Amino acid sequence: MSTAAPDTEPDVAHTATGGSQTDVVLQGVKRMITSGQLGPGSRLPIEKDLAVSLGVSRGSLREGVRALCIMGVLETRQGDGTYVTSLDSKLLLAPMGFMVDLQTPEHRHDLHGVRRVLESEAASRAALYISDEQLAKAAETLAAVEPLVLAEKITDHEAIMEADVAFHRIVAEAADNAALAALIDALANRTMRARIWLGLHRQGQVLTAHREHLAILHALEARQPDRARLLMGHHLLVVEDSIQDQPVIDEDQ
Repeated sequence: MSTAAPDTEPDVAHTATGGSQTDVVLQGVKRMITSGQLGPGSRLPIEKDLAVSLGVSRGSLREGVRALCIMGVLETRQGDGTYVTSLDSKLLLAPMGFMVDLQTPEHRHDLHGVRRVLESEAASRAALYISDEQLAKAAETLAAVEPLVLAEKITDHEAIMEADVAFHRIVAEAADNAALAALIDALANRTMRARIWLGLHRQGQVLTAHREHLAILHALEARQPDRARLLMGHHLLVVEDSIQDQPVIDEDQ
């Protein structure tokens, strides 16, 4: 008489699909998380048991775990095992910055276009959700840099750009969408050098940008989402169009 196969037979994680064993580990751990078997802060099973469960070698398991650590999904604690991270959007989308860095200078206009779309929506949402504390912080950021902007000769472009980045980050965070804020942050960092170049080579651009920031802030204070969206879109479109006239530069230099 034949007997039924035991229910405890190891899951080979669909190796027949043709993916590498490392891919099997990535998909297997993802499945464990999405199914609720593992959650934020959970400790992974010991290496031997997890390798058997996924149907992979221990070497392949280690490669997959390393990849998931780079992706912000897992973290290895020395002498304590491997754990699922908080799975926070900022953490999971951090590798997006690396991908953006791989874009060649010739494609910088594309990056600015994506940034404009995302930040325009963020400004609209921020008008609805921004807190009084965030409004005060944004106002302080612009006020602190105003003497530099209004100076007869602008000398500290780095400080002005830091304030620019800080203002846009406040708006993005005020949109109450962690994933949106993380994507904007990755794009803003990559486009910083091009924006500094614009301030150095376009007379009056620094003052114009500052005034546009103030207009966006006033729209946020007035809780006007449509106006905030349009002002942010116009502000970034001016930068985006100006980028086309710049020489191709390596923004990491």
